[in-house]
Amino acid sequence: MRYEFLGFSALSIIVIGLLSYFASPAWLWVFVVLGPFIVLGIYDMSQKKRSVVRNFPVFGRGRYLLEDLRPKLYQYFIESDTNGTPINRVDRSVAYQRAKTVVDTSPFGTQLDVYDEGYEWMNHSIGALDFNQLNHDPRVIVGGPDCQQPYDCSVFNVAAMSYGALSKTAVEALNGGAAIGNFAHNTGEGGISSYHDKPGGDLIYQVGTGYFGCRDEQGRFSPEKFKEISQKPNVKMIELKLSQGAKPGHGGILPAQKNTPEIAAIRGVEAGKSVDSPPFHTAFSTPLELMEFIGEMRKLSGGKPVGFKICIGHKAEFLAICKAMVEKEITPDFIAIDGAEGGTGAAPVEFSDSVGMPFREGLAFAHDALTGFNLRKKIKIFAAGKIITGFHMFRAMALGADVCYSARGMMLALGCIQALLCNKNTCPTGVTTQNPELVAGLVAENKKVRVANYHRETVKGFVELLGASGLREPKEIGRPFPKNGWTSGLPLRRSLFSRRWFGCSRTNPKLHPGFFAAFSAVEQVIA
Repeated sequence: MRYEFLGFSALSIIVIGLLSYFASPAWLWVFVVLGPFIVLGIYDMSQKKRSVVRNFPVFGRGRYLLEDLRPKLYQYFIESDTNGTPINRVDRSVAYQRAKTVVDTSPFGTQLDVYDEGYEWMNHSIGALDFNQLNHDPRVIVGGPDCQQPYDCSVFNVAAMSYGALSKTAVEALNGGAAIGNFAHNTGEGGISSYHDKPGGDLIYQVGTGYFGCRDEQGRFSPEKFKEISQKPNVKMIELKLSQGAKPGHGGILPAQKNTPEIAAIRGVEAGKSVDSPPFHTAFSTPLELMEFIGEMRKLSGGKPVGFKICIGHKAEFLAICKAMVEKEITPDFIAIDGAEGGTGAAPVEFSDSVGMPFREGLAFAHDALTGFNLRKKIKIFAAGKIITGFHMFRAMALGADVCYSARGMMLALGCIQALLCNKNTCPTGVTTQNPELVAGLVAENKKVRVANYHRETVKGFVELLGASGLREPKEIGRPFPKNGWTSGLPLRRSLFSRRWFGCSRTNPKLHPGFFAAFSAVEQVIA
């Protein structure tokens, strides 16, 4: 097409030149449109980086335009309501509708194939309970035997997302929603900003491998700075991040374009440069040292609940941590289990697609392991992994969770349209960008109400499911169906079913098949 373009350009110049000479000079105005087209084509033929553009001047650029438009066109015109990824349209619509408090019911029955592999359901009871007589705001007390300031936690909270990954307005709206709805907001590993503090919502201060907000000049953990931050009244719990679902074993990434002077000051790093959190901690290196560090953080915080977040990898390593708890007689107040399908920001595709244990398997294994070491009663389990609806909460609790986190659900409540531009600083809704022009489109006063609405309506849906199953409290949910007036004297049945078997029972533990095989390696790992 190179020769065709040159021929067309030469012919056009000759024809317009003749017309302007013999007919009217006004024909020269055609070059206002045609001139840039010809100049761009000559440039395309001379550049050496893009073969398609070099061979197809100007027109080859359409390929890149279509590539940019492809996710939007696919989302709006091609994908069905149930096959969209990472969050399908049905779940996205539920989040939008509940955030806006509009009709969130669906007509004409389910669109899911109930005989498809992986279809999940819960069993209802003919002895269902009246929703109006149940507690509409179920909560869980987080705090083990060594905790002096236990926290009364909602069963549904904002998962870890840093200021930097999110815009300042998004952070302010999330915390404002938490203040309205009386639930907790996890800061992510980027430290605590004024946008976390201003609205007054409860915070879970997350400490990652970069120790942002509590690091010294060498990037190591600073007990003095941690003590100052962790004892703030709005900090209710502390979460130590060992790994996360989007990129387990990789650490965090803050792109240079998002590292503004303000964010750099909060984190204690240099502005304008990419910030990579290391994949490992420098404050400890063994399970025994981890337990000692958790004990130290609890003392420095004034006895607040301290836990850790992990995406399960080698099972033997988690078992080694359990054994260290027993040996040191130090236990975290909670453990947050993240699934490999998690993630809201930037991650290498090899890690986001192929590393880490999925949410359901990881959650079931962690619960089984803690039960096997007789630690489960001391430790609450938080779960994160595409939890958008009340059923997702019910499923997580059936697998062993006490409390649920949601990141993408809360982002959808803010107005996220799943444009998949979180890592490029070009988020069109202003949620995951530091571009002032785009951030201006997000109004915190409006969005915080939507976040609170989404939380309230999702918990309401969860409680309605609770009543439909004949249960009064979330703690009654388990993989076997508990006895009630209708099941007294009958064999137990699972309350949550799937076309796959999830593992053991909460009330009658049956250790994971790999438990004993993995346990044989614990002695070597813990050393």
